[in-house]
Amino acid sequence: MRPQKREISRISFSNLRFDIWYGLLIFVLATFVVRLFYIQVIEHQQYKEAALRGQLKEYEIPAERGVIEAHDGSSTVPIVLNEEVYTLFADPVYVKDIKGTAEKLAQITGGNPSEYESKMNAKTRYAVLAKKLGSDKKNEIENLDIKGVGLRTESVRVYPQGVLAAQILGFVNDEGQGTYGVEQFLDEKLKGKPGQLKAITDSRGVPLVSNQDNILKDPEPGQRIKLTIDIGMQKKAEEILGEHLKSVKSKSGSVIIMDPNTGAIKAMANLPTYNPSEFSKVEDASVFTNDAVSSPLEVGSTMKTLSVAAGLNEGVINANTTFYDPAKYEIDGATVRNVEEDGGPQTRSIADILRFSLNTGAIYVLKQLGGGEINEQARKTWYEYMHNRYLFGQKTGIEQGYEAEGVVPDPMEGFGRNIKYANSVFGQGFTVTPVQMAAAFSSTINGGKYMQPHLVEPADDENTNYLKKDGVVSKEVSDTLRSMHENSVDKRYPYVDQAGYRVGGKTGTAEVANPNGGYYEDRFNGTFVGYLGGDTPQYVIMIRVDEPNVPGYAGSAAAAPLFGKIAKMIVDNFSVPRAG
Repeated sequence: MRPQKREISRISFSNLRFDIWYGLLIFVLATFVVRLFYIQVIEHQQYKEAALRGQLKEYEIPAERGVIEAHDGSSTVPIVLNEEVYTLFADPVYVKDIKGTAEKLAQITGGNPSEYESKMNAKTRYAVLAKKLGSDKKNEIENLDIKGVGLRTESVRVYPQGVLAAQILGFVNDEGQGTYGVEQFLDEKLKGKPGQLKAITDSRGVPLVSNQDNILKDPEPGQRIKLTIDIGMQKKAEEILGEHLKSVKSKSGSVIIMDPNTGAIKAMANLPTYNPSEFSKVEDASVFTNDAVSSPLEVGSTMKTLSVAAGLNEGVINANTTFYDPAKYEIDGATVRNVEEDGGPQTRSIADILRFSLNTGAIYVLKQLGGGEINEQARKTWYEYMHNRYLFGQKTGIEQGYEAEGVVPDPMEGFGRNIKYANSVFGQGFTVTPVQMAAAFSSTINGGKYMQPHLVEPADDENTNYLKKDGVVSKEVSDTLRSMHENSVDKRYPYVDQAGYRVGGKTGTAEVANPNGGYYEDRFNGTFVGYLGGDTPQYVIMIRVDEPNVPGYAGSAAAAPLFGKIAKMIVDNFSVPRAG
């Protein structure tokens, strides 16, 4: 009987163990079902939102960049626009015939089929094949209807006038940043504010779905900018500059045409130049620079008009002053002589300083500022005019990237201070930009108002005051200077005169500084600054001609004739009231 009981006990124990495992299995399955029910039904929305958050990302919607306009006579026309272009891409997973697709696409885009094939064979789901395609190529590609091939819309800057005003405008680089010119200076205003978009992405973060409902914030377009320049005047100035530089064998130069009464720039031409639409093809980046604003130079004898203005305004000389000209001065061990005309020692008038471009005459004025000698008082007074009235050594604020300040010598520092200041009154030994010179000269012939030179007109809701300094010189001094300039042009440079109009100005010839110290003996820059108008000046014209190869002095032989051509162009093509 006992063995039978042991067998029954073993069977009962086995059944019990089976029941326990079976119960545990049922429990686990029940728990799984309950949890699944909880996730899919009770907390379905919460988990769905969490998963979606993992796939949702915020993206910027690029804002449309502001249009840039300019005057064209009495109307306003855009000279910088935006154009839609397209980036061609492929998702190789969906492209069935990679080789055939590469050949078809390259035939349309003009690209390399082998390169396209290589990109689509790479381990990527997003292969960029071509950029900046036009709408015609976009339509051809879409007509192929190839699965896995797509086009992304982008906006690029377009400069329909080509090279016109290139250095004024600048360009937008491949990263969308304004570079050089107005594009750089006003980048924040032009680029607008991007919008925000929520889009579902794949594992690589590439947006999959987006529509109007996904937009969190609409982009704000950039500000529309209107320039002060006139397209017709700008175009003619560039043409005349190009022809003239060839005739005097100069590789570079600048022309500024400015309204002396407002500071508005009507034209600003530089050569050499480039096409902003093709900035990536430029090999010499120096052509991006607006030399009229960013390249200081020694302006030579054009500075004498400002020296005389200071002397007249301080009352140490007047229009009737005569003085003995010794024809040379010994200063700090250096000898200063006249260059353009040396008639020997004789009695001179103040007007002769401008008419005959007398270095010794300009030094005479400096000495009068010091009570008869070049001293601390003379240096400080001339510095007051250079830096605090004519505003040299500081930016004008014109709307251009990379504006230069120039260099004005300190009246109390360094060795040879007296000779430095003696040289400065006839435009040697310190540097200014052409636009600084145009603005300073304007302040001496417009009644004494320094108007900030500007290329951009204020917006309708902006109250901008361009008067930076009043009383640079008195009105009487301004009138006297104009009379001297006009008399000088009549007698000295009749080829710049325009019958029926009041024209005045001053030449400048300056040695080119050697980077290793001193000056080149055979290199000179020519400048001319002058005005044109009826009874009052309407235009100030600043000319710069770099290292011309001409007989005679660069200022009178190369720069002054260009001034005459520009003045004639304005009279012939634009409304200038005649002198009464």
